Amino acid sequence: MRRLVLLSAAIVLGCFSLQAQKKSELISQNQELKFQLDSVKGVISDAKRGEKIGLLRADELQTQVTELQDANATLMKNLNSFATLSSQNTENINKTLATIGRKEAQLKSIIGGFASADSTALVVLTNAKKTLGENAKVQVSEGVVVISEKLDFFFADGLGTTLLEPSKELLQKVGELLNANPKAAITVIGMNITGELNIALNQAAMVSNELIATYAVDGSRIYVHGQDGGFKEAIQIRIHPDYKAFFEQAKKDAKN
Repeated sequence: MRRLVLLSAAIVLGCFSLQAQKKSELISQNQELKFQLDSVKGVISDAKRGEKIGLLRADELQTQVTELQDANATLMKNLNSFATLSSQNTENINKTLATIGRKEAQLKSIIGGFASADSTALVVLTNAKKTLGENAKVQVSEGVVVISEKLDFFFADGLGTTLLEPSKELLQKVGELLNANPKAAITVIGMNITGELNIALNQAAMVSNELIATYAVDGSRIYVHGQDGGFKEAIQIRIHPDYKAFFEQAKKDAKN
């Protein structure tokens, strides 16, 4: 009986010891699990912080991307505007250069016309001296060859409109000179000191008619004019470039 009691006590003590051991193990496992849980919580917390930082950085990067896209769009717009403006400027420059080229050509034409007039005047002067003789009253003034004789050389006492014979001989030579230079224009000027311009004009017209009717000078080339000669009475025959045709051509060139 005693042995049974001892055995029962041993069994009870063993159970208590086993329960105490199991409880200790459970406490140890619980602490370990708690430690693991705290670690997991720390990892989760770190992950959440990392996620927030990542989101913040993503938002910042997205903002930068948007700003760069806007800046790029503005740059492209400016480049397109610059290209358009550059194209327009190039076109305007080309038009300006073309206009300058035309104006230079017009100026060259005008300068060439004046040079040609001076050259023609020298040729006419040389021909005049050969045709009229060295004693003829011929001179050049501003590109115009001027043949001049006193009024009484053409008309008796400088009056009336009947040409004297010596003047007809001169007009014959003048007619030959004018026909030898068909591109030149002629202005016949009657001058007197009385101020009677109608008489001066009639006398110039008589000289012009003689050149046309007798010596076949083209009448479309001749201009007739009467003026107050001041202290000079004379008939002047001026041989000069066709200014009217010249300026008409210049105006035509200027319009092109």
